[in-house]
Amino acid sequence: MIRLTERQEQILKIVQEQGPIIGEEIADILGVVRATLRPDFALLTKAGLLEARPRVGYYLAGKQIPSQAAEIVKELMIKDWMANPVVIDENVTVYDTIVSLFINDVGSLYIVSDGGILEGVVSRKDLLKIVLGQADIHKIPINVIMTRMPNLVTVNADDTLWNAAKKLVEHEIDSLPVVKPTFHNGHEGLEVIGRITKSTITKAFVELGYNVIKLKCD
Repeated sequence: MIRLTERQEQILKIVQEQGPIIGEEIADILGVVRATLRPDFALLTKAGLLEARPRVGYYLAGKQIPSQAAEIVKELMIKDWMANPVVIDENVTVYDTIVSLFINDVGSLYIVSDGGILEGVVSRKDLLKIVLGQADIHKIPINVIMTRMPNLVTVNADDTLWNAAKKLVEHEIDSLPVVKPTFHNGHEGLEVIGRITKSTITKAFVELGYNVIKLKCD
C-alpha cells in the first residue's frame, strides 16, 4: 500500500472537490510552483489515483468527466439563440389568430395584454380543436381558448439552452416564451422578449456538431 505524503493527500482532496483541475491551479492553491508538484502528480497517476487529460486537467481515476461537447452545450445561452416573439392582443379573434399563425409561420402564439405582459399561449392544436368544433371563430376572442398564466412554462434570457431543451421535452411543447420580470400599471408581470423553439434546439445541435469537429481537428 502506497504511503502518501500530506501534500499528496491535499492534492487528492483538491481534485476530489474541484476536479477536473489543471496542475497550475492546484499549485496556486497550495502556494507552490507547478514544478514542485511534478513528482507528486507522477506518483499519484502511476498509482492509479489520478488521471489526466490534455486541456482538461487532473481528475480522480474512474470518475466520469464532462466531454468537450458537454462543456460546449453548457455554454450555449438562451439570449444568444432566442428569436423574436410573435405576440397578439388578448382580444383578437380566433380567426385573426389563425391568420397571424400562418403569416408568421410559427407553431404557437403568445397572447399579451397592455405593456406586452404575457397572459397566455395558443398552439396550432388548440386552434384546430376550436375549428373542428364548428364554433364561430370570427366572434370568439382568443383569450377564451388560450392556456393562461400561471400554467405556462417560461425561460429567461440568462438561462442555458440545455435547460430550455429539457423543458421542451419534459412538458411536450413546441416553444417557450423568453420573459423578464416587469412592472406595469401597478402590477408585477412577465414581459415577453423572445422565444425558443424546437427548431432553435436543432440549429444549436448542428452548430455544436461543427464545434466538436473543429475541436478534434485542433
